[in-house]
Order: sequence, then C-alpha cells, then structure tokens
Amino acid sequence: MDIQENIVNKVAQSGLATFDPASLYPNGERVLYDIKDNLFHGLMLREKDFREFIKEHDWAQYQNKFVAVTCSADAIVPTWAYMLLANKMAPYAKKVVFGNLTTLETVLFEEAINNLDLEKFRDQRVVIKGCGDIAVPESAYVSLTFRLTSVVKSILYGEPCSTVPVYKRKELV
Repeated sequence: MDIQENIVNKVAQSGLATFDPASLYPNGERVLYDIKDNLFHGLMLREKDFREFIKEHDWAQYQNKFVAVTCSADAIVPTWAYMLLANKMAPYAKKVVFGNLTTLETVLFEEAINNLDLEKFRDQRVVIKGCGDIAVPESAYVSLTFRLTSVVKSILYGEPCSTVPVYKRKELV
C-alpha cells in the first residue's frame, strides 16, 4: 500500500508579506574621517593649518563613498571645520554625515525607510525579517515599525515560521 502524504507549506498559504530591512542597504564603501588627525598637538584646530590642508588634500578619494565625519579626540573643534569638510567632500561623496559609522548607517537606513512606498504594504500582514548577512541598526526597525503601523493589518518580527507579534490593528465593529 503506497501512502503519499501531501506536504502543505503553511507559511506560503498564510498570506504574510515578508520584508527584509537589509534590502534597503545602499551599496557603497563606508569611510570614517576623523578630524583628530588635523589637530595641533592633538588639542586644537588651527585655522591657517586646516585651511592649507583643505587646499592640498585629495578629495577625489571620497568618490562614491558614504562618509562619517567625527572627532575622536577630546578637543574643541569649531563647527565651520566640519562644514568645510562637508563642502569639499560634496562633489565626490554619496553622503556625508556628522558622527561615527553607526550614525552613518542610521542615517542611510532612515532615508531609505522614509522613501519607501508604503502602499504595497496596505492592509497586509507583514513580517519584518530579523536576521541576515547585513547588519541592520535597531533604529531602522523602530522607524520601519513606526511608518508601517499606519497602513498594515499587523506587524510581526522574525521569520514567517517563527514570529513575534509586534502590532495588530483593532478592527472596528
């Protein structure tokens, strides 16, 4: 007697839409520019020396890169110094932000989430994928949840086979 079992993919039939936040990751090299290397004795920025550096530096090395500008030294750096760096990198870099590489990733994901077309998620049950090869900052999950809450039926976190409920719209009776 040959008994054949029908294997049913319940996940595929569940009507869940899976969204991987890593799909928003913009490709491109990330670079940290630390202004500490421009400080006089590691303590202060001298305008004359800095302006000379600005003139001589090869800004083309930031071509198509995402740049975070910071100062890791405990020094007073005038705001205009960061502004000069941003101005010189602007023709080359894809993006320049003030902060560290974590701040850069946060900004990049935030921009991508803000540009996301939410209509494709309207009235859907959405699983926001939690694991992957690309590190997604927690801030991206917060922003994504905030934006999706206004249009989806429900939000779950994880994988379709193992999810954690985050939000479920209350149906009006």
